[in-house]
Amino acid sequence: MADPQAEARGPPEPRAETLVELVRVNGSAAEATLSSAELAWRTTGAGRDSGGRRKLELESDVLGFQVEGRSLKLATFTRGDVTGAGRPPSPVGCGGGAEDRKRGEVAVEMESEEAAERWGHAIRDRFASLGRPKRLFFIVNPYGGKRGGRKIFQTEVLPLIEAAHIHYTMQETNYRLHAQEIAGSLDLKKYDGIVCVSGDGILVEVVNGLLQRDDWDKAIKVPLGIIPAGTGNGMVQGLLHSAGEPFSMSNAVFAIIRGHRRALDVTSVVQGKTRFFSVMMLTWGLVADIDIESEKFRWMGSARIDFYSLLRAVNLRRYNGRILFVPAPGYEGFGDPVEQTISCKSNGATNAAEGDIPDVCNNETCTYSGPSTDDADLEWRSLKGPFVNVWISNIAFASEGVMIAPQAQFADGYLDAAIIKDCPWSVALGLLLRMKDGSYIESSYVEYFKVKALRIEPGLRVGSSTIGGIIDSDGEVLARGDRSQTKEEPEHLMAYGPPIQLMVDQGLATIFSPR
Repeated sequence: MADPQAEARGPPEPRAETLVELVRVNGSAAEATLSSAELAWRTTGAGRDSGGRRKLELESDVLGFQVEGRSLKLATFTRGDVTGAGRPPSPVGCGGGAEDRKRGEVAVEMESEEAAERWGHAIRDRFASLGRPKRLFFIVNPYGGKRGGRKIFQTEVLPLIEAAHIHYTMQETNYRLHAQEIAGSLDLKKYDGIVCVSGDGILVEVVNGLLQRDDWDKAIKVPLGIIPAGTGNGMVQGLLHSAGEPFSMSNAVFAIIRGHRRALDVTSVVQGKTRFFSVMMLTWGLVADIDIESEKFRWMGSARIDFYSLLRAVNLRRYNGRILFVPAPGYEGFGDPVEQTISCKSNGATNAAEGDIPDVCNNETCTYSGPSTDDADLEWRSLKGPFVNVWISNIAFASEGVMIAPQAQFADGYLDAAIIKDCPWSVALGLLLRMKDGSYIESSYVEYFKVKALRIEPGLRVGSSTIGGIIDSDGEVLARGDRSQTKEEPEHLMAYGPPIQLMVDQGLATIFSPR
């Protein structure tokens, strides 16, 4: 599959001319060299670092720069011994690891204004070849997580964005699905990306808004970014973890500034004629119950999850039902074969007897209608309940401290299924504790495999003739069968009981990534 980052940046630029000049760096005399990828200097004056060679990688250490008279001022964002403005980065070979990056400034004083302008033009040309975004549209959710989205944007995001000289427009969300509306009508030609300062749910709204446009095929290729301001923040954790970067607000912002992009799978979630698009996960059973039902203990803060996890594990529920799936290559041994009665069409996924879902068209304008799959290529298998938990994911993490799918890839064209079978409550509690590092999948009570497509047929809670469970997608209730929906709770998109089917469109979307 084509690399969206490579496509965006085009053919490689010819190698830039190396510049060498006698300068003063942060007040110390030095010989500076500007190559195609780095600014390096060797100090010649007195001082603790006399004679030491130091450097800045333009791509990974520099936010931006400006020319002021004879001076070049570079805003840096490095690891190592940088402790504040005016302090140079670490000597070659020092620092690194998993230290947090820190902001600083390196001032290079040239012999003349003409020399400063010449070096400024050379650095500008090198920055242009990196493919960094120049104009971004920010969607800020002021209500998510600890209601800190607005403050996070002002104090954590803006200083870095402005140091990188990125032009921006910001809009706050005012109600549920507002981000979806914004993405559906935004003039995308004005921006190099859309960035959500929010939890994962706003990112999902933006994806759905883009795919509901009549120009969806171009809109969905606009790079998306996310700054963690929600409760879970699984997407940011997954992106940073995949690049070996520690989880932090500043690292998430810098990943967007650097402009690296990766493809991202999009999953179509279909029930009858209702369709929803996901880029993260869907869960049914124990974890969905904990996530949604613990809301009534929000006054406890983050402790509510731990408290309600213990409560739900001790009073463990099991759910009847069936999971049908098309295994990825290498996973054909999971489950039992089923009679070929499932139909997956390019316009959705249905039972063959129900008929096909029509394209979403109006006056000859069609929105995205789901991935195209040839029925003849699909060989379905099944697992029967009772189940404790069913977790279907496109990403490795549900939140900063919960690794649900250790083998998940952002754009492999498959979903990772982690299914906890019927087990004693003590085992379930132990599995919850082992979700921090993903080792829970090694349990004999867990089935872990990859699928091309999957169908959930949710049943009632074991021991009940009327009560079902909760199906949760990307932190929002998709369907509910426990009869506990409140008047304040919005109408759910799907019904609990009828089958819900998931199919993957490989690499359909694009997301900013650390690498």
